[in-house]
Amino acid sequence: MKHTLCFFSLFFSLAMFSQQEDAWVYFKDKPNAQVFLNNPLQVLTQRALDRRANQNIALNTTDAPLETSYVDQVKTSAGITIMAKSKWMNALHIRGTQSSIAALTANSFVDKVVYANRNLNASSTKFTVSPVEKKNVTAKVKIDYPYGNGANQIQMLNGQVLHQQNFTGDGKVIAVLDAGFPGVNTAQPFQNLINNNRILGGYDFVARSDNFYTGNNHGTLVLSTMGGYKENALIGTAPNASYYLFITEDVVNENPVEESYWVEAAEKADSLGVDIITSSLGYFSFDNPNYSHIYGDMNGSTNFISRGAEIAFSKGIIVVASAGNEGNSSEPHIGAPADAVSVITVGAVSASKVKAGFSSIGPTSDNRIKPDVMAQGAPSAVSNTAGTITTSNGTSFSCPIMAGMIACLWQAHPSKTNQEIRQMILQSSDRYTNPDNNYGYGIPNFGNALGVQSFENTATFTVHPNPAKTSISFSFSDLNSPASVIIYSVLGQKVLEQQVTLENQDVSIQALKSGLYFYSFDADGLHKTGKIIKQ
Repeated sequence: MKHTLCFFSLFFSLAMFSQQEDAWVYFKDKPNAQVFLNNPLQVLTQRALDRRANQNIALNTTDAPLETSYVDQVKTSAGITIMAKSKWMNALHIRGTQSSIAALTANSFVDKVVYANRNLNASSTKFTVSPVEKKNVTAKVKIDYPYGNGANQIQMLNGQVLHQQNFTGDGKVIAVLDAGFPGVNTAQPFQNLINNNRILGGYDFVARSDNFYTGNNHGTLVLSTMGGYKENALIGTAPNASYYLFITEDVVNENPVEESYWVEAAEKADSLGVDIITSSLGYFSFDNPNYSHIYGDMNGSTNFISRGAEIAFSKGIIVVASAGNEGNSSEPHIGAPADAVSVITVGAVSASKVKAGFSSIGPTSDNRIKPDVMAQGAPSAVSNTAGTITTSNGTSFSCPIMAGMIACLWQAHPSKTNQEIRQMILQSSDRYTNPDNNYGYGIPNFGNALGVQSFENTATFTVHPNPAKTSISFSFSDLNSPASVIIYSVLGQKVLEQQVTLENQDVSIQALKSGLYFYSFDADGLHKTGKIIKQ
């Protein structure tokens, strides 16, 4: 009996070490980074450099490519397959046996190996992962066929005001990260994009193919909410923006490598100079339950894809993500990358502005408000691959509807940073002063009242000194009644609220820590927002 048990133990051990595992191998450095920093146009386009320059963002080693010699050594290691690469993370997504992966740590250039299976990471806490309903965004889209159009989903956001002023996304570039784009090159609602060369390119990161007009139709539906143009049927929120189309979602298998494909695509988008990334994809559970995330991972800093989204934001890109369609499930919380701090996470409401039951909720596991904002997703008007205008339900569509309006707003305010645009959107939302984890900050208003003209400076309104050490004075010559001043952190948290009058226009910021803040000034007939710097 003892020998039988020993044989079983040995058999189990050999089986474990022969099983294929997914992991990330992180490198210690980039020894040739300075070569890139001396000539960044080798890797980044001029548009990517201009976006950084316009927002005072300096190049750093995360912009430099991976060390080729390191990649080659991993590539030639026995039993290892490289699935994806990330210069931002200085890492490779690899697949191999546990023993083959473990052997990589013997290389002096390897910093660490992190397994997708948390139970194989020696330093990680062991969690019991309960079975969770598989979260596959594309599979949960419900298609209906009554005739509809996109009027309400734009007017709900007061986006028609931007369009009426010819802010339709022209000059802004959006990268769409999704599951496939069949029919985009042939269906009539996309001909405005095709004929005007507004599809700038794309790539299938799953199949490693230049053919991106293929795959699942989910991306086609998503793109139509922004770039579709069929008179009297569907006009998208950013019909004159330009687009890159990237396939990162494998609809056959649910595996952590999709997060790595997403980061690869985000890095490519950055290098091409895109302004906005929109992604109606979310990750929580995987086919292998040992790879699945838990709610505790949804803190904005644990998941590979969420860390990638945050780096994208640090490069001056606005990242927009769907909240998810799990609001009615046993695990109703948002997934990744919707949990990332700077991502604009979009939930779904009905045409009458009522939260859709399926729309995933917050908070993040570190107790931040999510989603950030809401748009129509129950249902949304879309075009299918044949060019027929129909409707679909899901945060998959409220997300790009929002992304398109953001492109129009940024076109109207080209000198604003991505952080400033993000803050403008939050502050324009109808629940900004009383957010919750169902609606976030609410439904933004992209129109005259809060979206365009009210953000412009007038001669009668001043904020000084700025930067300031002890106090800020809010001066308005026609102030006949008290005005409310609210100061927010860069994360949108209220840190100070005070009334000002003609007799007392000063607001003390003595108690605030040094850094960047945003203010909201509200008086009778006047709304102003802006940023202040506490020295």
